Amino acid sequence: MTLSAQQLCHRFGALPTPNIGDAMERLGILDSSIKPVWPGARLAGPAFTVWTRAGDNAYLHRALAEAAPGDVLVVNGQGDESRALMGDLIGARARNAGIAGFVIDGAVRDAAGLERLGMPVFARSISPAGPYKNGPGILAGPVAVGGVAVLPGDIILGDGDGAVVVPRARAEEILLAAEAVYQDEAERMRKILSEFSGTETLEQKEDVCVAP
Repeated sequence: MTLSAQQLCHRFGALPTPNIGDAMERLGILDSSIKPVWPGARLAGPAFTVWTRAGDNAYLHRALAEAAPGDVLVVNGQGDESRALMGDLIGARARNAGIAGFVIDGAVRDAAGLERLGMPVFARSISPAGPYKNGPGILAGPVAVGGVAVLPGDIILGDGDGAVVVPRARAEEILLAAEAVYQDEAERMRKILSEFSGTETLEQKEDVCVAP
């Protein structure tokens, strides 16, 4: 089986990140401090990597000009939370360029504006403080984000539980394993729920256990 990046992202994007993490033996999961900046944000796409000085987004602007539609911009901002590396203006430009989303080991701002745009952004924190724009930085090289190594082209997935990195070289193997985890958990959940009678709701079951 040989799948394109688009096919991989489509199938991975239908899976919860916990299933993908389980399929990688709990590796490749970003630090839990990196989370969606607005509820319901989801992303799936190949990584376009950015390594920038803390609090400086000059190379994030350059990345917008070089990344391809469908890419996820993965930014090593050195974990700095003092200055936001992007906000809704960059988010709007990214949407126009077809960027699938951002994963930033650092801060962002304009969370409400990013939600209105529908631009998925995962970050370490939110701050109103703006960035410097002096550089230096590196594009399309290996980076570390949230304690995980990321190479250009690795598959990046994010949902309400957090973000994971799937190495591109093992993506098809991990996809099959993650789909198997999903099917197994779905069947286990079906069996658990089937233990309730058709007329008795979960809430009624819980009520029985509540002391008067």
